[in-house]
Amino acid sequence: MSPLLYRQLHELSAYMTHRKPFALIREFHLADWFTLGNAICGVGALFSMMSYLQSEDPTNVYFAAALVVSALIFDILDGRIARWRQKASAMGRELDSLADVISFGVVPAAIGYGCGMKGALDQVVLICFVACGVSRLARYNVTAESLSAETGKVTYFEGTPIPTSLLLVVVLVVATWCGAVGDTLWFGVIALAHVNLHPLVLMFAVSGALMVSRIRIPKL
Repeated sequence: MSPLLYRQLHELSAYMTHRKPFALIREFHLADWFTLGNAICGVGALFSMMSYLQSEDPTNVYFAAALVVSALIFDILDGRIARWRQKASAMGRELDSLADVISFGVVPAAIGYGCGMKGALDQVVLICFVACGVSRLARYNVTAESLSAETGKVTYFEGTPIPTSLLLVVVLVVATWCGAVGDTLWFGVIALAHVNLHPLVLMFAVSGALMVSRIRIPKL
């Protein structure tokens, strides 16, 4: 055995011997648990929409939307708790972004698909919407330190925050309540080169474009 390999195995053995059980969980701050609550709500909403695709029971859409609202509450609380306890961390920021991608990126797109935006072009728009949300969050994580250089905290967002996708969810909930889903989705369907596009899906395109724009939104 080479000396380098022996040393690496010795260091690994020492790490495994002295590390504490559940070390990652022990490093979580109170705010991080609220961030996980955000992610849990998002995953629950996805499961609810899967159930809707099987049963077509509108209650599942309402439940999914309620979980998105709950995710927003967790998202607001985790930031306030972090500032109150002065326990902000790089891990917390990454957790927040990952949770937001699920709850405010993937879930609204899944609700749109479940409500009838299933055409090939619809799916392209929904995928682009999620990609814009991911890009928006990545840009925020990279630029947060520079944006807070003068005041010590971020005073504005570049592009609309991803939780604004809750507005899209509200529109889809109202459409579900009115029975305007599936083949009766508002504004009908347009056939373009043998592929379908529901005009209502364009609200996802607008939302995604605003997220990756340079528009400055004051942070409250």
